[in-house]
Amino acid sequence: MTRSAEDLLQELAAVDESHRIEAKRASQIDRSTMETVVAFSNEPGLGGGYLLLGVERDPDDLFGGSYRVVGVADPDKLQSDLASQCASMLNRPVRPRLSVETLRGKTVLVVFVPEAAAAEKPIYLSKLGLPRGAFRRVGSTDQEGSEDDLVALYAGQQVETFDGAVLHDTDLSDIDPAAVQEYRRLRQRANASAEELTWDDEALLRSLGALVRQGSELRPTVAGLLLFGTAQALRRCFPMMRIDYIRVPGRQWVEDPNHRFDTLEIRAPLLTAIRRAEGAVRDELMQSFSLPEGSLVREDEPALPLRVIREAIVNAVMHRSYRIHGAIQIIRYANRLEVRNPGHSIKAEEQLGEPGSQTRNPRIAAVLHEVNVAETKGSGIRAMRELMQAHDLLPPTFESSRRPDQFVATFLFHHFLEQDDLSWLRALTAESLSDEEARALVVVRELGAIDNAAYRNVNRTDTLNASVHLRRLRDLGLLVMKGSGSSTYYVPGANFERAPQTHQVQPQTHQVEPQTHQVEAQTHQPAAADLPENLKRRLPAPRSRPARDVLQQLLLDLCAWRPHSAGELAALLGRDRKHLVRELLSPMVAEGLLAYTIPAMERHPEQRYRTVAREQNP
Repeated sequence: MTRSAEDLLQELAAVDESHRIEAKRASQIDRSTMETVVAFSNEPGLGGGYLLLGVERDPDDLFGGSYRVVGVADPDKLQSDLASQCASMLNRPVRPRLSVETLRGKTVLVVFVPEAAAAEKPIYLSKLGLPRGAFRRVGSTDQEGSEDDLVALYAGQQVETFDGAVLHDTDLSDIDPAAVQEYRRLRQRANASAEELTWDDEALLRSLGALVRQGSELRPTVAGLLLFGTAQALRRCFPMMRIDYIRVPGRQWVEDPNHRFDTLEIRAPLLTAIRRAEGAVRDELMQSFSLPEGSLVREDEPALPLRVIREAIVNAVMHRSYRIHGAIQIIRYANRLEVRNPGHSIKAEEQLGEPGSQTRNPRIAAVLHEVNVAETKGSGIRAMRELMQAHDLLPPTFESSRRPDQFVATFLFHHFLEQDDLSWLRALTAESLSDEEARALVVVRELGAIDNAAYRNVNRTDTLNASVHLRRLRDLGLLVMKGSGSSTYYVPGANFERAPQTHQVQPQTHQVEPQTHQVEAQTHQPAAADLPENLKRRLPAPRSRPARDVLQQLLLDLCAWRPHSAGELAALLGRDRKHLVRELLSPMVAEGLLAYTIPAMERHPEQRYRTVAREQNP
């Protein structure tokens, strides 16, 4: 049954963003409308979505969360145009359900776009073709399709994945017999009677999809090289495919310019790399003291459960995009562990932790499963959440983003709720706080900000409930809302800042709303005189237009000297901030040349760009 316009408007008013509802002024059916139609048709498991035409976000609303009804002038023409474009502009006709209603005394159009059948996907704009024209619904936005999206959109249809591709200039000599033997050892431990253990190496590797026959030759696939490749082959074919374990003093990137970070680079076949990375994290993590009741013997345990560490590393290795030439980064801060891998989740963010797995690397996933390194049932994220909660730790947060194309898992070394937490929360407000709200406030204290997705992660709740609770904390003066729609996030408010800090960890953001704008304005006007002379000389002259590669190298060198915000870089280069982010900074992050100093929250008010450490020569 199609929902009413009044029902849709009430939900829009209740939430800051919605993945199933899109409001548009819609004086005509334009490309933006058709992109939303395609996204609703494509998104797996969404069940379709609603367009509410004749309604727009209220520009006069201070908090950016309300909508106003403007109506449509000619609903009959609008219906006809939409139906016509849905039949002619797409690779397959889409048949939306349309109804004209009266809302607040004005005429609006309710459009329900059903999800396409699996056999009909992907739906795409014919003019753009694949993959760009196959839009996906990500949060409240419509995102262009990518090669990796086709894995999800083609559903059960036979589609060759990247890990099954064969690279040029590779042959059987690129396979390391020692790596094959390691697989045999692990497989025998998992299942001593497995029949493939009796096969020779070539037959075994072909059965795993690690080798394919091309003419009279056997050639390794991408999966074969990553799982069993020699050191020379891995360096030649995948120069940036490694795991970096980075130890950062303090809670932020480069707090101390004299002691930035220590890095351990791990480059090896995947089974070996996983083991080394797990050992490095386990050995280096903070140790917590415990004295069990009735025992006189001290027990030391990592600040995170060992299985959580293992699951996080395996999840990054198994689900990362190997099309993107970048390293998996495991960053240990004083108060948290972050695991970042190239490539967004091809499973919808709201479905993370639910049964069922979607992977862009099925051959790699199958090998990891067969040696009991990984599950293939989508249980990894659920297990991490449950293990953290079982150890009285704050649940992890997971952020999947397409620009930059990455997935970030964040694990706080914080037990919830300790006595100093309770004392601190009582000092914040006389109002009673739910456990959900308390968790959110502790996250803000640890990370400096929170958004709807992070709230859903730590509290295992839905978008509507998260929005209601975040707005309540805003109304209590504990949080301040920034941005709007899908870009909404919250930072400490006036009452948050006035509360005594009983916990040893201080929040990253110390300014209430009026002061925050002043600080931002100041940091966006950096003094060029402070730059080293070699950088100062390279700053572009006013109204000049340096080549893209010149600007890119200058950005790398500026952010290698010290991290800069987008506003600071725009002021130094004499460029428009939004244009600089869209045309240079975001693409450089996606390419692994730059990285965020606070990767757990892209829109963090103290976000800066840093240059990714260049690979050292062996």
